[in-house]
Amino acid sequence: MDAASAAIVAKPASVDGLLDLASRDMAGVDALIRDRMQSEVPVIPALAEHLIGGSAKRLRPLLTIAAARLAGAKDDACLRLAASVEFIHTATLLHDDVVDSSELRRGKVAAHLIWGAPASVLVGDFLFARSFELMVEAGSMQALEILARASRVIAEGEVMQLTRSHDLNLPQDLYLEIIGAKTAELFAAAAEAGAVSAGATPEQQKNLRRFGKNLGLAFQLVDDALDYSGEAGTLGKNAGDDFREGKATLPLLLAIARTGPSEKAFWDRAVARREQEEGDFEKARRLIAETGAETATLELAARYADDAKAALAAFSSSNSWRPAMEELADFAVQRKM
Repeated sequence: MDAASAAIVAKPASVDGLLDLASRDMAGVDALIRDRMQSEVPVIPALAEHLIGGSAKRLRPLLTIAAARLAGAKDDACLRLAASVEFIHTATLLHDDVVDSSELRRGKVAAHLIWGAPASVLVGDFLFARSFELMVEAGSMQALEILARASRVIAEGEVMQLTRSHDLNLPQDLYLEIIGAKTAELFAAAAEAGAVSAGATPEQQKNLRRFGKNLGLAFQLVDDALDYSGEAGTLGKNAGDDFREGKATLPLLLAIARTGPSEKAFWDRAVARREQEEGDFEKARRLIAETGAETATLELAARYADDAKAALAAFSSSNSWRPAMEELADFAVQRKM
């Protein structure tokens, strides 16, 4: 069995160890989040709570804390940056759900279906503003630059996806560029900003950014695979949303390439033109499984997770944060287990 397959079938990983290590810090981050999402405009905290309250693990701010502590942080400077990361993430989710007309988010009805698209977009803007206030309060121009750049890159990635979302000939390297921008960039920036807040060396900053980037790529690849094999109860969204929206994700692209001319009419109608009929998603799911497209996607995710763990080799194995972060990388690819 190769390393990628072993990573998939190994004992399911957990983030519990990392959550235990970070429990005090994350309590502080949660307090900051809840304080800063308040407003005298009632719809703002109500809508924000609807989405933020549904986030149990807060992986991105957790990554900021973990990177800072692994790099030797002794103070609480990383807490404001971690809260800022969560606000950036939440704001992008609010905007994305409007763009994609999503029905579920984190197992709840999407905010735009309750409060309307205009309110969702504007509350997203409010959370972006709050995130930048927190960055300034953290007092690090370098961290501010990292997170501001990430906000731009995420927006560029979303626009790239929007303009190529129904392209059945999307090259794999461009797909990876898109998810690297729209998803992995915030993971990378979260880890890098945490390292900066700890006064880490440039080499440590580079390695922690590499960890976050590869972790984010693995996380998104698994998400894309789960859209065809998961269930709404465990996904926090409807299975098949990517298919119904005509998104050209890697499992779909691989299946299209591997079925060839025999299924071209089906893919053109159901994905490119989105003229979908009852049973189309089940057929797509079957083809993705039969062609090995799901397995190939998960194996690629496992390789990125291995690359993430390799980036931590520069840190002492006796540092309790390192094995906990390595397990986080395993968790990213084992979430379907």
